[in-house]
Amino acid sequence: MNMPDVSQLTKLGETLARWQMDDGPVHLHPGDLGWYSRLGAVETASAIRIWAEGGAPAAIGLLDGPQLLRLAIDPTRRDDVCLARRIADSINDTIGGVFSPGQATMEARGAGALTRILGQQGWQEDEPWVPLRLDLSAPVQPTRTLIETIDEDRAGEWVGVHWSAFRGTPLDDGVRQTLANRWLTMTSGPFAGTSRSLVAFDENGRAVAVTTVWSAGPGRPGLIEPMGVHRDHRGRGYGVEITRAGAAMLREMGSSSAVVAAEGSNKGALATYVAAGFVPATPVVDMSRGDH
Repeated sequence: MNMPDVSQLTKLGETLARWQMDDGPVHLHPGDLGWYSRLGAVETASAIRIWAEGGAPAAIGLLDGPQLLRLAIDPTRRDDVCLARRIADSINDTIGGVFSPGQATMEARGAGALTRILGQQGWQEDEPWVPLRLDLSAPVQPTRTLIETIDEDRAGEWVGVHWSAFRGTPLDDGVRQTLANRWLTMTSGPFAGTSRSLVAFDENGRAVAVTTVWSAGPGRPGLIEPMGVHRDHRGRGYGVEITRAGAAMLREMGSSSAVVAAEGSNKGALATYVAAGFVPATPVVDMSRGDH
């Protein structure tokens, strides 16, 4: 296991992009690295873990928080027991490995051999997530809401809606500026060229919903991450509208499908994606380790 330096981020994103497949799992996507990159390229590189053979990555993980690793494995290696054991050893090594002692969570969708080994080592199944996918071979149903692709001049509108959607507390000017600066860092970072950020507006011109979408290149699944509706404007269909617009943008960028994963307990998000045309797949579970 090793960590990349900043100069390797673009190439790692390209590798992850090649691992995205319409018939594969909704696992770590280059868009996940892109969304994380709002913290800066140095911070992003320090959160990545790589398992390689012959200089080529065989698995790439993102520490999305100190005790959550989100993983993608080379599709040809998902059932490679030797690789799975190497990853498991790194995960269970609390001195020089991935995690510190205590509770930890692994997101290893599609990594059959690794999941089995972790289960044998005492890791437990965690909460289910539902992968959803929208085929983009045909045009996406058009939206009735005004939706615009925004640039750095309107970062404040995007972050204001996102904050309301996921935090719901008042947003003061200082926090808004900090978040806008992070958004600007993301949109000028190593993954910026693969993303588009959208805002939906109501009939009075108020920003009501946002999303950012991430391409993995032509003919591969694109990711919606994140999507949210302002708390004052929920229940009016804006989530469905912004999701469809994001999917249409991914189709325009050449994506073969749009993908997302939602917590099984988040009935509102699941209903929104299904109403936007996404088809849910069999739920998948993370693996978790207790406090021992």
